[in-house]
Amino acid sequence: MVEEDVPGRLEVIAGPMFAGKSEELLRRVRRAQVAGRRVVVVGHDLDARSGTGRVASHSGLQAPSRTVAHVRDLVDAVPPGTQLLAIDEAQFFGTGLVGLVQHLADDGLTVLVAGLSVTFDARPFSPLPELMALAEDVTRLTAVCGVCGRDAAYHVRLRGDAATVGDARYPVAAHVGGAETYQARCRRHREE
Repeated sequence: MVEEDVPGRLEVIAGPMFAGKSEELLRRVRRAQVAGRRVVVVGHDLDARSGTGRVASHSGLQAPSRTVAHVRDLVDAVPPGTQLLAIDEAQFFGTGLVGLVQHLADDGLTVLVAGLSVTFDARPFSPLPELMALAEDVTRLTAVCGVCGRDAAYHVRLRGDAATVGDARYPVAAHVGGAETYQARCRRHREE
């Protein structure tokens, strides 16, 4: 995919919802494009909040993307000559993403991954913890607590006016949403 003398690397952008992960991913994509690098942006098909064929941030930044449903489809989304692969919403790809991005980085590709590091009920959200452990560069972002304005390392799912915690009965696809469904919270307010 890339020249043999160029070492690959893994970069991870992680945090809760509303922390600016997609915005940071898109900022780095733009910088790479300005530098003349061949970039491919990939999003998961579960996240159709801003339509298909683009990755978008809550603040309105966006870039054309390839949409894939499974980690096995990622390889086909990366044409020869790609120098930077940017993957948004990495949590939807599951733990199979870890081995694939390791392989791609070992082959000389720079892989930039953004995703949730924590679930709505304050548990580590795989594969982000595993990817963070293996990355050359990790950017951990926080949001702003919707209750008090402090740094928020968590987010909660809202039902009506109340926050809810852990409910394993629903598949991950049922939890795709934005400000109408989730709110960033600090440690003090994550369980209120």
